[in-house]
Amino acid sequence: MSNAAAVKAPAGMGNTTAKPKLSSYKKKKIARNMFISVVRFILLFGLCFLIIQPILNKISISFMTEEDLYDPVVINIPGHFTTENYELSYTIMSYKEAFKNSMIISFTIAVIQVLVCTFVGYGFARYEFPFKKFWFGAVLLMIIVPPQVISTSLYLHFRFFDILGIIRLIKGSAINMNGSVLPYYMMSAGCMGLKNGLYIYLIRQFFRNIPKDIEEAAYVDGCGTLRTFFTIMLPDARPILTSCFLFAFVWQWTDGFYSTMFLGTTKLVSTSLSRIVDSLSSFIMRELGIQSSISVAYSNCILSTGTLMIILPLIILYLFAQRGFVESLSQTGIKM
Repeated sequence: MSNAAAVKAPAGMGNTTAKPKLSSYKKKKIARNMFISVVRFILLFGLCFLIIQPILNKISISFMTEEDLYDPVVINIPGHFTTENYELSYTIMSYKEAFKNSMIISFTIAVIQVLVCTFVGYGFARYEFPFKKFWFGAVLLMIIVPPQVISTSLYLHFRFFDILGIIRLIKGSAINMNGSVLPYYMMSAGCMGLKNGLYIYLIRQFFRNIPKDIEEAAYVDGCGTLRTFFTIMLPDARPILTSCFLFAFVWQWTDGFYSTMFLGTTKLVSTSLSRIVDSLSSFIMRELGIQSSISVAYSNCILSTGTLMIILPLIILYLFAQRGFVESLSQTGIKM
């Protein structure tokens, strides 16, 4: 036998190979990544909890009786489950009529705003015209200046509506347009509606990120300006148009400023919610013949129930349109 064969392996080693040990650098890297993952999870969980917790609290309160509201044992789970709060809120808010009016007005206003803002945003992105920077500065001013600043001038303008003195010359007096939906439509069609400046800015940024070679190729193939816009540019802008429509619909759905100023006694879900606590006492006195003060806790309970009834259609709308909404956020840039 050779000397190599005579050499015996150390005891306990066998034929297995030793596992490579992790270096200290790799251990630190793994530990650092695990720590970052844990911190990221805690931050995201806390952020989501801060957003969802008030909604969960409102849902819990909406199914409680007045007795549960003052019971220290009842915290999140109702002790006496009831749906009377929803029935009462439905009646006080005239929910069926308010929902119908809000749906019609919000949808038509959103369509008008997206339509006109698309043309304006495309014009800012693709064409040169006199005082372009000045007019775009005016668009940014629409975003910055709150509508409350011009509320008085808007009210007086539509209270004594006239066109270059022509209406006063024919009828002898100006037209009072307050209390109707027409001023709303006129402002939206003139890009002065609720958040119109933001929609113009978003659409402009989207079109600026589309290469101009696409339009030039279409012009070479014989397409005109309008045909290029409707057949090539507009289909690519569906994600940002979806987002602008959702923004316009949601903000109009929950708006109380313009609705109170112009629409007057028209019943909407936003204005009905703002008056739900004041209407609760008069409703109980009228229906039950009981004249007594309503407790603060029960008033907040009815208010929470009404709030859930208003945001539920918006949640359903977002569930159906979330794909286009998320896609638009990933494609829209902020290039100036």
